[in-house]
Amino acid sequence: MVAKISVGNSLYGALAYNGEKINKEEGRLLTTNRIYNDGTGTVDIRRAMEDFLALMPVRSKVEKPVVHISLNPHPDDMLTDTELQDIAREYLEKMGFGNQPYMVYKHEDIDRHHLHIVTVRVDGDGRSIDTRNNFYRSKQITRELERKYGLHDAERKSRRTDVKKQAGNVVKELNRRYRFQTMGEYRALLSLYNMTVEEARGNVRGREYHGLVYSVTDDAGNKTGNPFKPSLFGKSAGYDAV
Repeated sequence: MVAKISVGNSLYGALAYNGEKINKEEGRLLTTNRIYNDGTGTVDIRRAMEDFLALMPVRSKVEKPVVHISLNPHPDDMLTDTELQDIAREYLEKMGFGNQPYMVYKHEDIDRHHLHIVTVRVDGDGRSIDTRNNFYRSKQITRELERKYGLHDAERKSRRTDVKKQAGNVVKELNRRYRFQTMGEYRALLSLYNMTVEEARGNVRGREYHGLVYSVTDDAGNKTGNPFKPSLFGKSAGYDAV
């Protein structure tokens, strides 16, 4: 499960974004804490705003008090609304927001159903909830929840996507900025960014093909992970263009 946390100043913006999506039948309100919930799965955005403000001190020195979290299970995890509610509550409790006012929404506008949570990091006395090391705490908590509920490791898919994006950016930028005369020069340039490239030759249904395969490497130059086809990075990364 991948968790993404953002903080900001616009409480109404976070409530309206989720509320409007829910009220367009692109999801439903699953649960709330200390915020009115009529049980229909829809949202009264104005009422929610009033409830939050009533629980927040007028005078507070906490900058960016609004916390907007998305919890994204792996696409293969088929979870009931009850399970999603339990996961959200446990996540918030472990993150230190268990007693805070919050709203948990289930977004269904894409095939991969996921959760959005709106809460605040200022308590009733105007003091800030401790959010130091939130990133590392969150990763540890999502791993615990994955084990408890038997979920897939969504981080693994996310990491692969991030590596592909970074590798593509490197290849595109190098091919745009530099000129090289041999594959050896090209490999030397890529090695500065922990990448390498190999020529691939073969015969498919009587037709010869000649292409390239890119790989990410460790600091010792050893290939790590699965290779990437040039087509993932655009035409400038293909054999003919290179």
